[in-house]
Amino acid sequence: MRSVDDLIAEGVSGRRVFLRTDLNVPLDHTTRSPVISDDGRIRASLPTLQALREAGARVVVSAHLGRPKGTPDPQFSLAPVAARLGELLGTAVPLAADTAGDDARAKAEALGDGDVLLLENVRFEAAETSKDDAERGELADRFAALADVYVDDAFGAVHRKHASVFDVAQRLPCYAGRLVARELEVLTRLTTEPDRPYVVVLGGSKVSDKLAVIEALLPKVDRLLVGGGMCFTFLAAQGHGVGKSLLEADQVDTCRRLLAEAGDRIVLPVDVVCSPEFSADAGSTVVAVADIPDDQMGLDVGPRTVEVFGAELGSARTVFWNGPMGVFELAPFQAGTRGVAQAVAAVDGLSVVGGGDSAAAVRQLGLDEEAYGHISTGGGASLEYLEGRDLPGLSVLTD
Repeated sequence: MRSVDDLIAEGVSGRRVFLRTDLNVPLDHTTRSPVISDDGRIRASLPTLQALREAGARVVVSAHLGRPKGTPDPQFSLAPVAARLGELLGTAVPLAADTAGDDARAKAEALGDGDVLLLENVRFEAAETSKDDAERGELADRFAALADVYVDDAFGAVHRKHASVFDVAQRLPCYAGRLVARELEVLTRLTTEPDRPYVVVLGGSKVSDKLAVIEALLPKVDRLLVGGGMCFTFLAAQGHGVGKSLLEADQVDTCRRLLAEAGDRIVLPVDVVCSPEFSADAGSTVVAVADIPDDQMGLDVGPRTVEVFGAELGSARTVFWNGPMGVFELAPFQAGTRGVAQAVAAVDGLSVVGGGDSAAAVRQLGLDEEAYGHISTGGGASLEYLEGRDLPGLSVLTD
């Protein structure tokens, strides 16, 4: 796989580079104009962007935001992203009025050495995510006409067979950006002879969302710590009542099998924080997992669980964490995620935060990002890589 540094060494001054990035940031729409609430993904794109600018490239940046229905939608415009990107780069970053139309072509042709152009949301084009190869190909042809070479630095999208991720890479000389290269380096360390003990922490809402990665990781890990909403299906499999907590009844037998096969390596909560309602104002109590009231729901792991998980993490040399321990967005249910996040940060070895809500929690809780070995920008892509699945956006770079 050729890297952007190989491209720079070959000489990129004066050439137009189609750079696919992951700028899918959360926006707060409660203000008069949308405000970016977490610019982590924009900052993660800077190393590759700055390297290309300094080498004299003319950079055409492509990205998606949210899930528009394949047509322009003002609430998903990349205008706030263009403004923030310009602030971080210290230069104006114009936004094309379209994705790959007349305005995109005119602005791309007008770029000078070191200039940056941001195309409007690629998902404003229905063909971007089409299952039809010909439809995606037509859009990829228009993308390819905007540049001389292609660089993919959108790790969070490499598991998607989309026009800007897969098809355009078949039409231009293609390279991996620095972020993609770093993500691959870290994930390779997790999957090939990691330093031991190797501990994985999984949270989030549903067992079904993480079942494939659990099956793939269990033979490889020394401990699997399970929190978040998904823990209640495991607790039900142990025979505990879980009250009104999130429960996937159709996964109970699967969890029972996993516990039978690898129960010595699966560590479950011993206490949880319960509340009668999904609300910050409803009041909460800490109970043992055997004592969850029928009329309440578990919304966080409890303090004893944080101690148990912390002890497992304290001896680990490699840790992968994906998914919060509770509803960290609500103040009464933050402590579990905060405690586990702090234990992951203190690991004497490689600590990897697997993107998505875990990365959002680190930032929302005000924790030091520098304390972690790596914070991934692609939760879904990271999990699919660890499952051993083919990622189209990576495969095309190595073909």
